[in-house]
This record gives sequence, structure tokens and C-alpha cells, in this order.
Amino acid sequence: MLNIEKFELTVADYVYIFTIFILVFIGLSAIYSASYQVESSYLKANFSRQVVWFLMGTFFLVITVVLPTRVLFAVSYWLYGLSILLLILTLVLNSNVSVSRWITIGGVQFQPSEIMKISTVLALARYLSFKKRNLNNIKELSIAFGLILFPFLLISQQPDLGTAFVFLAVIFPVLYWAGLPTFYLLVIIMPFVVLIASFNYYAFSAVMIFTAAMLLFFRSGLLVFLSVMIFNIIIGIFTPFLWSHLRGYQKHRILTFLGVEIDPHGLSYQIIQSKVAIGSGGFFGKGILNGTQTQLRFLPAQHTDFVFSVIGEELGFIGSVFVLGLFLFLLLRGIYICSIVKNKFLSLLVIGAIVVLGFHTIINIGMTVGIMPVTGLPLPFMSYGGTFLITSMILVGFVIHASIRRFRY
Repeated sequence: MLNIEKFELTVADYVYIFTIFILVFIGLSAIYSASYQVESSYLKANFSRQVVWFLMGTFFLVITVVLPTRVLFAVSYWLYGLSILLLILTLVLNSNVSVSRWITIGGVQFQPSEIMKISTVLALARYLSFKKRNLNNIKELSIAFGLILFPFLLISQQPDLGTAFVFLAVIFPVLYWAGLPTFYLLVIIMPFVVLIASFNYYAFSAVMIFTAAMLLFFRSGLLVFLSVMIFNIIIGIFTPFLWSHLRGYQKHRILTFLGVEIDPHGLSYQIIQSKVAIGSGGFFGKGILNGTQTQLRFLPAQHTDFVFSVIGEELGFIGSVFVLGLFLFLLLRGIYICSIVKNKFLSLLVIGAIVVLGFHTIINIGMTVGIMPVTGLPLPFMSYGGTFLITSMILVGFVIHASIRRFRY
């Protein structure tokens, strides 16, 4: 039986929970405003549906906090396997459509990729938490990457590259936290840097010079030096080939990210209108329900991916900075908790959860101000959407779970 007396929250834990509720409240206000001037009764119900999902998310948060750690440890692989099956089922059931991200079971529609985030963090934390795990062993390191790459490949086939890249973002911080030597981590990361730098000759040359200097600094040996350099050069050469196989809208999003807003009436329209909305908010904002860009619906997806634009217009610079401060507190507090937790499984679980939430936050807010590509990643606790809101609540549930058990091995 659960002994509730064991779950004593500190003042910092209460502040952490209160911060989450503030973010949800601001998000609900933005969703209400974004759905206010609409004729569709379905869209007008966005606010009430989000409230219901928030209550469901709170329920799952409490369950996550009170469950014994051994239960989370025991179900991690089973949940991972179930999530993989759901991703495969999503592709099979939607094989005749161009986008297959949703699945309906028992009248309930949800995104299996969101459940996959939770199960991947759990499975990776369990796999890397074994004391005898040797990350210098290629086989064991490959299994850790396999836990990430399998869902990455399945989700990229939906296609949903934005969500797929969340999984790649998780692997490097978690491996570093698990004890992977810095040299190996840099060797693994460099091909991704080369992939980006390959679009420019000078950037590619600079990255290759840095790679050579890094290998010399760590005294890698001639064979390792040649292998890493040749591999990265091949990556650079084949980048144009990979580019030619991207979908048209994916190319456009990358070009928009690079500042080439060549289609102000197409996909670039979202970023242009988002900048206008945030900029028009000024210092104090126009007030709830008074944002012209929001109420006149110039901004697409203003209640989902671009909810921060609504906040920027209606709450202004002050409100935007306040929201950024709340997210910063959540992330820094999470990093502090994973640094003091004695249980390695919980420590890795927290760092994985924080990376997922942090990646979503940085990419989403970055795309609304035009410094990140439009990926379709929602803003934690604030964007409209039931599956992702519940997922976010469970992820912070992991953080609180670890915090109240930080001195237990």
C-alpha cells in the first residue's frame, strides 16, 4: 500500500507546482482569447476542452508522483514496446493519407508520438541506470541509440520531423549525464554539425578544422583521426543529396529559418504575422481580448503552435518576460533536482524529462520570433492540445517524483 506520509513536499516543490499552474492559467487565457472571435462552435469550445484536459493531466501528474519508483522502473520497457506498436499501428491505419499522426481507439483520438516521449525517457533511464553499464562499449552505446532512433524513424515517416527531432535532442544530454566521456560525445555530435554546416563552404571548412583540432587535442590516434575525418567529409558531400529528397514544405521551413522569407503569402506568412503580433504588443500589451492580430485572426494556429504570439500581443514585453522567467525556473530547478537525486534511474529520468520540455520551449518560442524553423512543436502547458498537455504534466510529475525521493537510493 502507498504511504502518503512519505510524500512530503518542500517549499520549493510547492513553488514548482504553483509555477506549472500559473503557466497553464496563462495558456488558458490565451486560448480563450484566440478562440473568442470565431463563429465555429467547435473552436469556441477549445477553452472548455483544454480545462478538461488540464484536470486529466493533473490526475496523471498525481499518479506519477505517488507511484513507487520500482513501478516506474518495472513498466518502462513494457510501455516503450506498447508505444512502438502504437506508432506502427498509426502508420498502418493511415497508410492511405499523406499525414498519419493521430490514432483513434475506443472513440478517443490521441497522438502516439506523445506517449512515445514518456516511454522513451523511461526506457532510456532504466537502460543507462545499471551500475555495470559501460558506455565505452560500442554494443551497449548502440543499444542506447537504438532506443532513440527506432521511434525517430517511425515518427519521421508520419511525417513529423519536429517531434522526431525531440528524440535526438534527448539522447546527448542523457548520455552525458550517464557518464559518456566528452570525447565520444563530441565525435557523435559532430556529424550533425557538419550536416548543417555543409550548406556553406566556409562554415563546412571551419567545422572540419575544429573537428581536426578536437581530435588532436584528445590525442585520438591516427586510425581514429582518419576515420572520423573521412566520415564527416562523406556526410558533407552527401548533404545535397539528402536535401533533394526532403519534401517541399520541409525545404521551405529550413529556408525560412535561414531568414529567406521568399513567400510572404505561404508558410512564411506565419512567422511574419507572429512577429507583427508580438511587436504590436509593446511594453505592457493590448490586454486580454484586445489583440488585433489575435481577434482578427491574422495569425494561423494562434491557439496551438503560436500561442506565445497571442501572449506577446496581449500581455506585451512584461508578460512575455514573465512567462520566459517561469519556464527558466522550471528548467533550472529540474536540472538542480537531477544533480542531487541519489537514485541514478530517477536522475536520468529527470534530465530526460527536462530536455523534452526545454527543447519544446526553446523551439516553440524561437519560431514565434523568427529565430527557429516552424516545426509544429507546441509550447508546454500553454498550447491547445490534450495529448501534449497530459504528456507535459506527466513529465513534470517525474521531476516532482524524484524531488521528494532525492535522498533515496
